[in-house]
Amino acid sequence: MSLRDLCNRNVITVLESTPVLEAAGRMRANHVGDLVVVARKAGRTVPVGIVTDRDLAVGVLAKKVSPEHLTAGDIMSLDLVTISEEAGVFDAVRAMKRSGVRRLPVVDPRGGLVGILTADDLLDLLGQELAALAALVRGQRKREKNLRK
Repeated sequence: MSLRDLCNRNVITVLESTPVLEAAGRMRANHVGDLVVVARKAGRTVPVGIVTDRDLAVGVLAKKVSPEHLTAGDIMSLDLVTISEEAGVFDAVRAMKRSGVRRLPVVDPRGGLVGILTADDLLDLLGQELAALAALVRGQRKREKNLRK
């Protein structure tokens, strides 16, 4: 399954110039823990950073930095890791592990934002697949028992 089919396409985005307080309000209003920071380049929306609830809590509040004059661009992750929409689930797992991130903006071949994939999304998918595999094993045991009475 390609990430194009798996990613969440309802990505909540902000510009680098978005005030931090507005960004935090957007997270709350949309019940999300991250915002993808985007720019317009050659007619498409391109991810340039990400702001997480942790960036707000640890990078602003815990340091007692006044958020009134900060923007999303001031606190966003600069080493953004993205992944191709053509990549698969295990490519995403490896990218997250290698980079130490829990969220991956998914991009098209020209770098345009397609969606976002989170570790939570992967845990849900892989959990469902493991449950299906466990059910197969249980079913096989039952079938074997009935066949070999």
